[in-house]
Amino acid sequence: MSALLEVRGLNVVFSGFHAITDLDFTLDHGELRFLIGPNGAGKTTLIDVITGLTKPASGTVTFGGEALVGKREFQIVRAGVGRTFQTSVVFEELTVLDNLDLAAGFRRRMPALLRRRHGVSDDVASALDTIGLGDLADRPAGVLSHGQRQWLEIGMLVVQRPRLLLLDEPVAGMSRDERERTGELLQSVARDHTVLVVEHDMDFLRRFASTVTVLHEGRMLCEGTVAEVQADPRVQEVYLGRTREELDKEAA
Repeated sequence: MSALLEVRGLNVVFSGFHAITDLDFTLDHGELRFLIGPNGAGKTTLIDVITGLTKPASGTVTFGGEALVGKREFQIVRAGVGRTFQTSVVFEELTVLDNLDLAAGFRRRMPALLRRRHGVSDDVASALDTIGLGDLADRPAGVLSHGQRQWLEIGMLVVQRPRLLLLDEPVAGMSRDERERTGELLQSVARDHTVLVVEHDMDFLRRFASTVTVLHEGRMLCEGTVAEVQADPRVQEVYLGRTREELDKEAA
């Protein structure tokens, strides 16, 4: 089976600054992949290119055999790519249930969206259970905690039935308990979807990541398991800011 997402020879330039340089990146069906790197490494830029927010100078992005470069954002969403941003975007005045129902209807035509619906669809009920907000279904989204808003936004993606979820720093600003629940949620979602997570929290990475891609200055630095990435001296130097010898001295 071919890869779900293939990025080949990608170059992104902003006013002479090379944000991404000759990047090749592949994501297989059913993966839960973590994408890390220092600030300015090109992580969010890569997601912006995949989702149509940024146009590359050159290179290709293929999703399920379909070229994405040149498509408009809504076309990429309809192709099966969903994303969250670093700041959650929910409709605060609507209930948790209404947010999910609205997201689930993004493929419906306007008359169907305006028609009053009775009961809860199977997709919405399943998403509500997955994100663990069933007890808050009838509460306005505006009263949710930071972590709960992030879970709701993930649920709003899930009900759209994307093949690929792109999550930009989903645990930023969360408590320890919220990070743990988010990691469990990502593992649950990844059973039925391919998930790419941009993250800075190294403890979270060690706890929940299996495969990790490291970017540095817009280029692929390394890729592998958490153990392999942590053992790579290039990662220790440019991402952690410390060499293997320095880490060993701290542990002694």
